[in-house]
Amino acid sequence: MNITGSVIAVLELVGAVAFAISGAFAAIKKNADAFGVIFLGLTTAAGGGVMRDILLGIIPPKIFSDWTYIAVAAGSSLAVFIFALAARERFARNMDRIDRINNIFDAAGLGIFAVYGAKTVLDCGHQNVLLVLFISMLSGVGGGIIRDTLINEMPFVLKKRIYAVAAMIGGGIFYLLYRYNVNGIICIFSGAAAVFALRMFATRFKWNLPRVNIGL
Repeated sequence: MNITGSVIAVLELVGAVAFAISGAFAAIKKNADAFGVIFLGLTTAAGGGVMRDILLGIIPPKIFSDWTYIAVAAGSSLAVFIFALAARERFARNMDRIDRINNIFDAAGLGIFAVYGAKTVLDCGHQNVLLVLFISMLSGVGGGIIRDTLINEMPFVLKKRIYAVAAMIGGGIFYLLYRYNVNGIICIFSGAAAVFALRMFATRFKWNLPRVNIGL
């Protein structure tokens, strides 16, 4: 495995941890049991990647051929559950702070998986920019959409803080740099950092896309 491949492998695990923590927090807020917390953590971490691989013809999806990914995501979800169980009152008192921390993890996972989605498209031999942008978005937001649907919430990606658009921008930056033969590691970190920064700015300054508010 070359250096770029090694960096991607490490970042994929970091992304799995970030999204698993995000999913576990969401499950705990909905009073899920231990299995529910682990399941939602795994779903958030793996859902987008599974959809990405199926659409690109990677069967079975990569997650099922590498138990490291599943173990890391499940372990991260379990760690969040144990922490919340051991410090239940403290956890409840600091929910606003936990939401802010969760948002940071979520933004990190989004950036990593958006870029990984773009790279996977190119690795499969496809150069279509629309496909790159779509898979970047799906890879980044797919797990969160499944998570929010399972906990009976309007998917966050569809209503707030420039989420899916940020994923496509990150994938687009990766694609452009890759096409101009920029070093692979620079491509990866530039795309992921752009997504993370955009999500943080959107949260800080409350940026949202236009919407129709009919007051219902």
